[in-house]
Amino acid sequence: MAKAPKNAISPTREADYPEWYQQVIKAADLAEVSPVRGCMVIKPWGWGIWENMQKVLDGMFKDTGHENAYFPLFIPMSFLEKEAEHVEGFAKECAVVTHHRLEPGPDGGLVPAGKLDEPLIVRPTSETIIGAMYAKWVQSYRDLPILINQWANVVRWELRTRMFLRTAEFLWQEGHTAHATKEEALFETRQMLDVYADFAENYMAMPVIKGEKPSWERFPGADMTVSIEAMMQDRKALQAGTSHFLGQNFSKAQEIKFQSAEGTEEFAWTTSWGVSTRLVGGLIMTHSDDDGLVVPPRLAPKHVVILPIYRSDEEKAAVLAFCDDLEAKLKAQSYDGAPVRVIMDDRDLRGGEKTWYHIKRGVPIRVEVGPRDVASGSVFVGRRDQTPKDKQGIPVDQFVSEVAATLTEIQNGLFEKAKKLREDNSRKIDSLEELKKWFTPKSDDKPEIHGGFAHVHCADVKEVEEELKKLKLTARCIPVDGDEEPGKCLFTGQEVSRRMVIAKAY
Repeated sequence: MAKAPKNAISPTREADYPEWYQQVIKAADLAEVSPVRGCMVIKPWGWGIWENMQKVLDGMFKDTGHENAYFPLFIPMSFLEKEAEHVEGFAKECAVVTHHRLEPGPDGGLVPAGKLDEPLIVRPTSETIIGAMYAKWVQSYRDLPILINQWANVVRWELRTRMFLRTAEFLWQEGHTAHATKEEALFETRQMLDVYADFAENYMAMPVIKGEKPSWERFPGADMTVSIEAMMQDRKALQAGTSHFLGQNFSKAQEIKFQSAEGTEEFAWTTSWGVSTRLVGGLIMTHSDDDGLVVPPRLAPKHVVILPIYRSDEEKAAVLAFCDDLEAKLKAQSYDGAPVRVIMDDRDLRGGEKTWYHIKRGVPIRVEVGPRDVASGSVFVGRRDQTPKDKQGIPVDQFVSEVAATLTEIQNGLFEKAKKLREDNSRKIDSLEELKKWFTPKSDDKPEIHGGFAHVHCADVKEVEEELKKLKLTARCIPVDGDEEPGKCLFTGQEVSRRMVIAKAY
């Protein structure tokens, strides 16, 4: 009987995907659970990935005319009450501050003392507080549009948490814009969805479907919500970014009014859009394997790690001098418009221990340098998109001159691999029986792959939502790039013009 291959991560993806995900985070040293329930501490390597995401997205936002600002963490409860659907949508997730002072208690501890006149909500999202400010800033059509983004933390009191994917506190950006016309606001909504899709595919190497949410999946208070949906390696869907056309709902609740060019008083048209640290979770689940994290080069904190190998002080001096020169040459190379990011790991650890440390963290390229490599003017190179044993000797000058091309090859290869997974696990389904069968878990007598993205005809009605819940399925979106394809709803028999993506989801 053949031995099962040894992996750095246990359990494997196939054995227990949810636990594998947690173990990848631990092995890559991305984050850990904090003493505060439902919250996490993001460690330097995890922060490095998020920081690179921020940097790229921030540039994209500014290229589309947006500016950054900051708004308060606390929102008066009365602000949420102004938009009924909004407060109903977030009420169960709100963290509420009711006191402002602590005093010594009767048992020697501390007790809240100064009760607030009005409770404050720790922001779950900022539409209402930002709308209150926009109402002050907007008087004339000349004051529009307002195109503002903020990088912030938000709190949603989740009962069941999972690091990066769903935590009580998480980091995100939230864009909030106000416009003079409906057409401008709709353009903004779709433009920002395109920005998110561009980022997901070209930086995260994560293929996505852009689409409109059915009515029951809309953001509370929105007229329309569009999203990008990605398939993870367990074939579940991840909502990776959303953009909302809010119509005039919030401007009417917050009194965001302006005098038009014709002299009439009008309410502004508003939008909001956001992505969060959930993207880090999406990156992990899209690319990582049973040896740990895999990071697309465009977002990797480091592109190359140099691993010196030596047995004596004499060898050490020669190897480190060679590595210092190699590091300088690599940093002089450009990838993605900036110098190649290099780290040299000369810690006093065994070579295998250091190698696996960086494999588990997902560094795209590993370079081993020993005395024989110094003598031959070559390096021993391993790539994270290949197996740990797939290493080859390359003349050092050739490696340096080709490093940017190699990183591009890794980036593109990760995207194509993820895209193939989605294509292999997506299908059109035209009967309720087939839908149920496809999402029935595999068993020994039915070993075929099950689940993924089902493209089906579904009506945008409450009955469909309820039927999907019974099947433990979710409506992801109606693809905006999909062709019109009339058919009958699987659940109601109603005629619909396009297919909807149905999946199990995070």
